[in-house]
Amino acid sequence: MLLIVPSALLGQTPSAILHTQGGVWVNNYEANDSSAIFTGDVIETRPGFSANLMLEGSSALIQPESVTKFESDLLALEHGGVSVGTSRSFKVRVKCITVTPVANEWTQYEVSDVNGTIQVAARKNDVHVEVAGHQKPSGDNAGSQGGSVKEGEQKNYIESDLCGGPPRKGGASAIDPKWIAIGAGGAGVLIWVLIHGGGGSSPTPISKSTP
Repeated sequence: MLLIVPSALLGQTPSAILHTQGGVWVNNYEANDSSAIFTGDVIETRPGFSANLMLEGSSALIQPESVTKFESDLLALEHGGVSVGTSRSFKVRVKCITVTPVANEWTQYEVSDVNGTIQVAARKNDVHVEVAGHQKPSGDNAGSQGGSVKEGEQKNYIESDLCGGPPRKGGASAIDPKWIAIGAGGAGVLIWVLIHGGGGSSPTPISKSTP
């Protein structure tokens, strides 16, 4: 069951457009080929399917078997991977780690989180990796907390070392319980019950109410 207070009816305008060729779900409904995306929307890609998120000055390719939440100026990555191209410092957050372009110029980078290992790769220009909570990394993570990933570099971070808690196992549908209740920019309420029962296609925008 999914209950959504429609963002459009509450005066919220779309922040991005999602382009798909099937196999992509937004707020537990199958997405159309081109769908309006609002702040707070949860995007899930199924095995073998990806999605392109387009917004002003930025784009993000959401890889197959990924779960993300769109938050206006960033994507919160719960599981999977994203490839970002941005001239407006569009960010990616994974748990306590936030990846941000160093400069307000065209930057390309990739972030993935599979089986508890967060991987950050800078393809064009540098990105900054910020770790909230200032927890001290250990083992292979020592000396790699925060700082920058230079163009052409790739760094790995152990999520449990930096953010606490046991390592997580894979599975794109294993959504963090904190996402059960999400406010759409303070204007809407999304209640996500972790029962993926399908449900056919819904019209664009995805954030429409369902009886």
